[in-house]
Amino acid sequence: MDIKLQQLKHFSLVAEQRGFRAAAAKANRSQAALSTSVKELEKMLGQSLFDSGHKAKLTPFGEFCLPKINQFLKLYDELNSDLFSAAAGQLGQVRIASVPSVAAKLIPDILARYTENHPNVDVALIDDNAAGVEARLLAGEVDLALGNCLHIQDERIDFTPLLADPMGVVCLIDHPLAQSKNAIGWEDLVGYPFVKNGTCTLLEPTQANVLAANARYSVENITSLFSVLKLGIGITTLPKLAFPEDEKHLCWLPLSSPYVERQIGILRLKERYFSPQAYDFFKLCIERLQSDLQVDRNKQSEQ
Repeated sequence: MDIKLQQLKHFSLVAEQRGFRAAAAKANRSQAALSTSVKELEKMLGQSLFDSGHKAKLTPFGEFCLPKINQFLKLYDELNSDLFSAAAGQLGQVRIASVPSVAAKLIPDILARYTENHPNVDVALIDDNAAGVEARLLAGEVDLALGNCLHIQDERIDFTPLLADPMGVVCLIDHPLAQSKNAIGWEDLVGYPFVKNGTCTLLEPTQANVLAANARYSVENITSLFSVLKLGIGITTLPKLAFPEDEKHLCWLPLSSPYVERQIGILRLKERYFSPQAYDFFKLCIERLQSDLQVDRNKQSEQ
């Protein structure tokens, strides 16, 4: 017969209250029930826990058992609390993969709000390109991914769009393109050296794909890309979100023809268990970004 948790609690309570009557009152049980519970524990152990002449006084065996039982009860209470907290999304870990532009511009504000309500949840943020983000999600390395979905027809992936990120031209602020007052089309870029980057895949379905196909340079890393562009070696195209707001030497110009945009959203696996912690982050992303979009629409309507 196994020892019952309730028997251990009753024994500890009698020792703490120094008597069965006080312990029974605190436990809201009859004294007889508490006494029976302790006696059953003693019978299973084959040793007395309390002195027969003084029922509140521990025997040497009781003195040995008490700290061990209290330690176990403390661990049990912590486990009980942790399991319920984890189930409610208040403990555990959330693993997120994101394209760099989203990780740098959108995630920090969302993360700050998330940690206010989930101070004990660990958050792991990994930045990668769009293909890497999807690969990490499909491999089960992360709970959520943020970026543009390259395989939107993949039945394994659930994609929730959040915002549209238009493609534009990036060049030096004194570049001839930056001085032009006309709308920029892909034909206007043909005469300049082009630097290909990972986001140029967005141009593939359009006539502008010729720019990347004939590129003289190819740079994947975004930091290295900006360093190259600042040297005046060439121009490139980038989604607006990928362009730093505080950049002083380069400018971002909208590409009007063809108009290309990437859909930024949240990716998650349809068949995978979605933890409460991850679900709360998912909801916050949607609420926050939709709120930002509404603010932008209000500003545009006022102008």
